[in-house]
Amino acid sequence: MSSVTSPTQTLAATSTATLSQSGDNSDKSSNNTRWIGRLVIYGLLVIFAILYLMPLFVMLVTSFKTMDEIQGGNMLALPEAPTFDPWVKAWGETCVGLTCAGIKGYFWNSIKMVVPAVAISTIMGALNGYVLTKWRFPGHTLVFGLMLFACFIPFQSVLLPMATILGSLGRFGVTLQNATGWNFGFGNSTVNLVFVHVVYGLGFTTLFFRNFYEAFPTELVRAAQVDGASFFQIFRRIMLPNSLPIIVVTVIYQFTNIWNDFLFASAYAGTGDSMPMTVALNNVVNTSTGVVEYNVNMAAAMIAAVPTLIVYILAGRYFVRGLMAGAVKG
Repeated sequence: MSSVTSPTQTLAATSTATLSQSGDNSDKSSNNTRWIGRLVIYGLLVIFAILYLMPLFVMLVTSFKTMDEIQGGNMLALPEAPTFDPWVKAWGETCVGLTCAGIKGYFWNSIKMVVPAVAISTIMGALNGYVLTKWRFPGHTLVFGLMLFACFIPFQSVLLPMATILGSLGRFGVTLQNATGWNFGFGNSTVNLVFVHVVYGLGFTTLFFRNFYEAFPTELVRAAQVDGASFFQIFRRIMLPNSLPIIVVTVIYQFTNIWNDFLFASAYAGTGDSMPMTVALNNVVNTSTGVVEYNVNMAAAMIAAVPTLIVYILAGRYFVRGLMAGAVKG
C-alpha cells in the first residue's frame, strides 16, 4: 500500500531544508567574516611592525658595512662583505670630543650609574608602597597624593633647583674632604646622577608598589604581626617574595628611563670622563674628523641600545603581567 504525502508534510519538509541550508550559509558567512577580520588585523600588525623595526634594521645593517658600500649602495640592502671593524672602532677607537678612546669608558659610566639608581629607587618604592598600604598612618593619603604629583613634574622644571641642591652637596663634600680626607661621593658626577634619578623616579616606583600591595591580602600581614614578626621581617619574608611581577615592571621602567636619559646626564655630567653613554653618543655623532663615519656612528648607537634590548628580551613578558597584577585596585 503506497503512502500518500499530504501538502502540509511536504511544506514542512521544504521549510526544514530551507532553514538548514540558510543556517549553513549563515555559518559560512560568519566564518568568512571572521577570517577577513583576522587577515585585516594581522596585516595591519605586520605593516606597523615593519615600519617600527625599519630604523633598527637600517642601523644594524649599516653598522656592518664599509664606508664605500654605504656611499655607493642602498641603505636597505644587506652588507655584501660584513665587517665588525665599525663595532671595534666604536668601542675602543672613535673620537668622543677631543678624546679618541672609544665609548667603552662611558658605557661603564652608565652601568655604574644605572645599577645603584634602579636598585635604590626600587627598594625605596617597595618600602613606601608597603607603608602606605599595610601600615597606614594619619595623612597617608596626602603623602601619597604629593608623591603621585611628583610623577607629573616635567624634567625641565627641576633642572635649576636640582643644580642648586647638587651644588650644596658638592660644597659639603669639599668640607668632608678637608676634615676627613674623604668626601663620601658628595660632588661626584656619577653619585649626583644616581641621586637625581632616585629622587625623580621615587614617585613612579611608589605608585607601582602601592597599587600592587593594595591588592595584597592584609590578613597575612596581620597574622605575621600576631606571630611577633617585626616591620622589616614582614617586608622581607612576606611582601618581597610575592612582589616579583611588580619588581620586574619597576626595574624595566627605571632601567629604560635612566639609561636613555639625556637631559639630566648632559646637565649634571655632560663634560669630562664621567659623562654617561647617551651624552658620549651625542658627542660621537657631532664629532667631525673630516669624514662622517656612518657605520661607526650606527655601531655606537647599537651598543648604546643593547642593554635595554637585553632587559626587554629577558623580562619583557613579565612587564604587562606585572602591570595587570597591580591594576586590580588603585
